[in-house]
Amino acid sequence: MASNLFSSLRRPRSQVAPPPPSLPHFPRRGYHVELGAREKALLEEDPALKKFKSYKSSVKQVSKIGNALTMLVIAACTYEIFAVATTKN
Repeated sequence: MASNLFSSLRRPRSQVAPPPPSLPHFPRRGYHVELGAREKALLEEDPALKKFKSYKSSVKQVSKIGNALTMLVIAACTYEIFAVATTKN
């Protein structure tokens, strides 16, 4: 009975929707266009914003400290789980 229900829900192959038309192939890279004066000015380094710029060395140091603290917390949680599991037996 279940097989009759399943087969009635399936559509015959003649009623299967045709695949959508394929899109024309677009190049992955666009054409190279020379930058204008405004774009070049926007890409230049601004001395007024220099004091707000983060430096790579300090960012790396904070990242390493964060990674170390994360590992410490994971190790402490693992130890606590192990300690609780061994005391119950």
